[in-house]
Amino acid sequence: MIETLLEPFAYAFFVKGVVVATMAGALCGLVGVYVVLRGMSYIGHGLSHAIFGGFAASSVIGLNFVLGAGIWGFASALAINRVARAHRIGADAAIGVITTASFALGVALLTVFGNRGPSFDAALFGSIIGISTADVWTLAAVSALTLGVVLTRYRALLFATFDPEVADVSGVRVARTDALLMLVLSLAILATLSVIGVTLVAATLVIPAVVARMLTHRFATMLWLSSAIGAVCGLVGMNLSYHLDVPSGTTIVLTGATVFGVVLAATGGRGLQRAPRAAVL
Repeated sequence: MIETLLEPFAYAFFVKGVVVATMAGALCGLVGVYVVLRGMSYIGHGLSHAIFGGFAASSVIGLNFVLGAGIWGFASALAINRVARAHRIGADAAIGVITTASFALGVALLTVFGNRGPSFDAALFGSIIGISTADVWTLAAVSALTLGVVLTRYRALLFATFDPEVADVSGVRVARTDALLMLVLSLAILATLSVIGVTLVAATLVIPAVVARMLTHRFATMLWLSSAIGAVCGLVGMNLSYHLDVPSGTTIVLTGATVFGVVLAATGGRGLQRAPRAAVL
């Protein structure tokens, strides 16, 4: 039994996959707390689709897909934020229009011009085999940047998350803080593209944070607990991916969904009934 579990660790590609999946889970869990508490779960789903448009465009013109998709995703996030803040249409409508159009454009570009980068299926659902050393270092850099932003801008992010109107009056530049969060979110989605895929990354952002919220009402505790849950789901999900021969993103999300179901049954979802403001205490 133990030999079977340890068998895949003899392969270099699997070790890379485990490292990336664990870091990706922790990163998504950390960023996901802000996404969930701000009621932005849909934007995580939308941005992942928008980034796929950048991935396709980069593949067609021969540009590094990390750079191209990153610029495209950040531009989409800023566009969504600007449209929503202008109150011309609702934020959900802005997300729906911009991100689905970007995803459709990506599919069209790959269909017409073909794919010169990572495989289409790997981009959509994640793949153990497609993970390279560059992916490991990219994810490590994004994780370090995200942690640095959370630590150095902790109070501003906290204030803008729970009371943006008062934060704006109190001197916190909410628009700039929101843009910084959108940048971090875009980079997190981009960095986890190879292991989770664009169609499933939203779940890895939301599930750990929701589970953490059911377990604690303290914001600081929620941050590290969500990161830990995400890391464990990534580690377990990647191992299941190898043994079941199923795309890594699929098994990571299913692992998270299982954890969510167990915690929901044990707690009755009590944490989800608390007002978001209680998480500051």
